[in-house]
Amino acid sequence: LQIYAYHVGGEEYKSMEKENKNLKGEENSGGRIPNQKELEKELSEYLSKKYGSRVKIVSPLVFPRTEESKTEDGTVSEEGEESPRFDMLPEELESYLDSFVVKQEEAKSVLATKVCTHFNRIKHTKGRDGRNKAGGVGMIKNNVLMIGPTGVGKTYIIKLIAQKLGVPFVKGDATKFSETGYVGGDVEDLVRDLVYEAGEDVSLAENGIIYIDEVDKISSSQNIIGHDVSRTGVQRALLKPMEETDVDLKVAHDPISQIQAIEHYRRTGKKEKKVVNTKNILFIMSGAFGELTEIIKDRLQSQGLGFEADVRPTEIPWEILKEVTAQDLIKFGFESEFVGRLPVVVVFDELTEEDLLEILKNPNNPIILSKRLDFRAYGIEIKFEEEALRKIARRAAKAKTGARALVSVVEKILIPFEKALPSRKHIKRIVVTPELVDDPAGELARLLENPDAPESTERFERAEKTEMAGVKAYISERTPEFESRSGLKFSDRRMDLIAELYLKRISDINSAFDEFLEMYSQVKGEEANLEEKLEVSISFDESAVDEIIHQALATGQEAGELALQLVKRLEYGLNLVKDRSGIRDFVISEQAVTDMEKYVNDLIKRYYRQDSCEEDERLVPE
Repeated sequence: LQIYAYHVGGEEYKSMEKENKNLKGEENSGGRIPNQKELEKELSEYLSKKYGSRVKIVSPLVFPRTEESKTEDGTVSEEGEESPRFDMLPEELESYLDSFVVKQEEAKSVLATKVCTHFNRIKHTKGRDGRNKAGGVGMIKNNVLMIGPTGVGKTYIIKLIAQKLGVPFVKGDATKFSETGYVGGDVEDLVRDLVYEAGEDVSLAENGIIYIDEVDKISSSQNIIGHDVSRTGVQRALLKPMEETDVDLKVAHDPISQIQAIEHYRRTGKKEKKVVNTKNILFIMSGAFGELTEIIKDRLQSQGLGFEADVRPTEIPWEILKEVTAQDLIKFGFESEFVGRLPVVVVFDELTEEDLLEILKNPNNPIILSKRLDFRAYGIEIKFEEEALRKIARRAAKAKTGARALVSVVEKILIPFEKALPSRKHIKRIVVTPELVDDPAGELARLLENPDAPESTERFERAEKTEMAGVKAYISERTPEFESRSGLKFSDRRMDLIAELYLKRISDINSAFDEFLEMYSQVKGEEANLEEKLEVSISFDESAVDEIIHQALATGQEAGELALQLVKRLEYGLNLVKDRSGIRDFVISEQAVTDMEKYVNDLIKRYYRQDSCEEDERLVPE
């Protein structure tokens, strides 16, 4: 704290000095050292009482000190030195992507393999305790170039990967950058953004992913005379970060970093240099590369002779992109050094009408989930008939913008309903039919005129059953994966619970599965805690756990809290049985959850009858 006093005389200064000595004496006497806010509050109150507004307390910028801890050998290490733990395998990541992304089999396979290899290699290298340090020189990074038309899932798939891996992720647009030193964004700003996304944890940021979209827009232009700072200049600026370089976190054009540097120098008298090394940062680029098809086509045709010259079909240009080579990319306008730093090239497939329909029918697709959330916000449930989804897919396919067209079509159809229905509090359900897709205005008028029409109710319920059947079928297909991940057996009852979670929470299937595991863990955790609190030992069988989770969903309570309440109500009856029979171990079944009174009565009758028979046997003379 810095104390600025205005018109404070000598006697007042002595009084302050005396008070400071008292404070120091208390500190040295072994009392708890107050934190900054507590100290500031105490001093403010004292100074305000003694001097009024003539004395102010000014808190300069305060930066958290890095926590230090001693390792086993006694050396001091800074907190956060370790990279993220990573043990995912390529097939596991590919399976995760399969649950969200339709088609793109080759892209999912290659990306899952190379991303997992990249991070597993980092873990392996750092696990060697610094041995063979020279072995990292010249190592090739698995930077990726993704090529494909708009709306096929390039950005979506990278976001899914980053979310699954739990690594920092930054997305940038190549068109906003210019070469360092010119007006425009600096490519190194992406690395600084990565540190921000990592919560200022530099070591975590050094194992992140940087995704740059629209990279085809920075290919060199043949029509520019002179130095091209926004195209080839950006490519050259990316060369070092894509391989390995140290990026300074404090830059001249950032006033905040300059203030931090000044404050650090004021406190310590030393200059601070914080850098991020990009050796382990994975760079992924993507673009549509529409004109690249002509370059590939010309090359392939020039290679043919005679009857072999024009054998390539010209009506499917995106298939030709799979024949791309490094020379094609250089001819497209990329520097050879830039292409060399992108060793993995992935080509995405164009989406057909059937692919778009599969996207809409996938329980994890964000398009339908978003609309369900939009209407749920007003207390309205929305369902879709399959034929309506087919009409939406057909209309979107004509737009030639991939999955993005699905969003546009769905929004155009449903915006009138989203506007009108919230004001009609009596309307709580809507079913999207083929007729509604063809004539939204007419169907809205009919719905407002007769919201409780028997036909609409019947179609809603039928769509609801169809949706539930589809969700259960999807969960059933993934049951082996869920069982492998959790170590639990998934019965039909448990699949129903996951489906119920999915529909109630409006989340993807993976999130519903994770929430089920969390609720299961709550019940088992409460079971372990009860061991110390009760005079009897209690365990829940699997049917009881499932019923508790079912009731938690129905009531909105925590599963662990429900389990605790159940045992408290059972405790008296179980103690009676224990006192009479000496039995301490009890297994709580589903019956105990659904009909507690009958469960306790049956226990008492059984053990009392057993004791009575034993007593009669003792009374029979020999």
